[in-house]
Amino acid sequence: MRLLTVRHVSIYRYSVPVSLGEHWMMFRPRESHDLRLTSSHLAIFPKPSSLRWLHDVFDNSLAVATFDGQATELSFESAVSLEHYESQRPHYQLASEARFFPFEYSDDDRSNLWRALQRRYPSDDVTSWAQSFVSYGQTIETMTLLTAMTLATREAFAYRRRLERGTQTPGETLQLGTGSCRDFALFLMEAVRSLGLAARFVSGYIFVPDIGPEKYIGGGATHAWVQVYLPGAGWIDFDPTNSIIGNRNLIKVAVAMDPADVPPLWGTFTGPSGAFMGLEVNVSVTDDTYSQPQSAAGYR
Repeated sequence: MRLLTVRHVSIYRYSVPVSLGEHWMMFRPRESHDLRLTSSHLAIFPKPSSLRWLHDVFDNSLAVATFDGQATELSFESAVSLEHYESQRPHYQLASEARFFPFEYSDDDRSNLWRALQRRYPSDDVTSWAQSFVSYGQTIETMTLLTAMTLATREAFAYRRRLERGTQTPGETLQLGTGSCRDFALFLMEAVRSLGLAARFVSGYIFVPDIGPEKYIGGGATHAWVQVYLPGAGWIDFDPTNSIIGNRNLIKVAVAMDPADVPPLWGTFTGPSGAFMGLEVNVSVTDDTYSQPQSAAGYR
């Protein structure tokens, strides 16, 4: 078990005073058997006229802020402390019928997993890439298959940090051979779905303990990866950017069927064209387990 503190600061800047519209935030990690929040704090400046919390359709925790007046700068600072339980070498006890691929979900599971099975960006090229890991008429251990696809994504594509909003389609990622963590997560999610397995997109943070940037790719923002549902084990984490299997170093904030549903922060403003000067994002994750913070980083 680790005691971690995540600080996430986002600052919008404008060249002239603008009227601030509603803003939605996904900063609060999802509590579960492997993650427990011990404290949380959210500071917003200028102070919103109202702030409310809700759970979205995926049960993600959302904060919604509304504002009065105008401003040339809008800042959000989230600080959460948490207990993170992880396995260095996870061994998943899959149900007997799911140990080998291909397998069929039960009728009940398939009904509940319907959206996680639907491809959002159909591509014959992505389907062919996924099918290259299986041989017609033969079986393969399901975890072996998914691990191979996760490792191959990292090996086949070059990481490129992208500051612009949005995500490349899986076909674009395959064609370009480059992408960010959210591009790789979407690619792997769609590749897994093309094989008939249920997958969902995960947004959150990654802890990088005492190692140089050459070991873990990226740094300084949020991170994204994939979860695949396997009977007997449930939702299992696969991080194609860093070849991580399981929740080691991964701090889950939100899950969805598509990355467009889980941006960490979004909102509106009213002002003249060209008033928006940019968004600055800074993320740090520190290990407080021994009261000696270690270096850490997150990914965009």
